[in-house]
Amino acid sequence: MMFDKLHHLTFSTNKNNIHLVERFVEDLCDYYNINSTYFGNILTAVTEAVENAIYHGNRNDSTKKVFLKFEVKPDGFSFKIKDQGHGFNIDSVPDPTDDKADFSKTEGRGLFIIKSLADEVIFHDNGACIEIIFKIASITKQISDERINTYLSKIKSSQKTKKA
Repeated sequence: MMFDKLHHLTFSTNKNNIHLVERFVEDLCDYYNINSTYFGNILTAVTEAVENAIYHGNRNDSTKKVFLKFEVKPDGFSFKIKDQGHGFNIDSVPDPTDDKADFSKTEGRGLFIIKSLADEVIFHDNGACIEIIFKIASITKQISDERINTYLSKIKSSQKTKKA
C-alpha cells in the first residue's frame, strides 16, 4: 500500500471490518518505520475509537459508514475517526478511574484508554469525530531511505577502494 501525506479509509458499520483498520495501521507503521511501542499504542487507540464509532456513534447500523483519515503533521501523525451518529457530550462520559464509580459498567473505559495512549485527543463535530494525535519523533521513510542509500554508497565506495 502506497501512502501520501493524507490517506483515507471508509467502510460500512460492521465489527468484522476492524481487520481493515488493523491492516491500515500496520501498513502505515511499516511505511513510516514506526517502532513496536508506538505501533501498539496507535493500533489500540485507533481500533478502540473505531469500535466506539461502530457501537456508540452508528449504533451498529450497517447502512452507516465509518471514516478514518490519516494525516502526517509536522510533529507526528493524526488519525480522525468519524461516524454518522449525532455525537455526544464528552463531559457526560463517566471517569473510569473515579473510586466512587460503578465498576460493573464499562462506560468511559475506551476513551480513557485512547487518552492514555495518545499524546493528544480532540473532539470535533459535537463528538461524532475524534482526532487522535501521536507526536512521533521517529525517523520517517524519507530519512530511513536516505540513511540506507548513504550506507550503501559508503560500502560501494570502500569496495572500489579495496579493489584499486
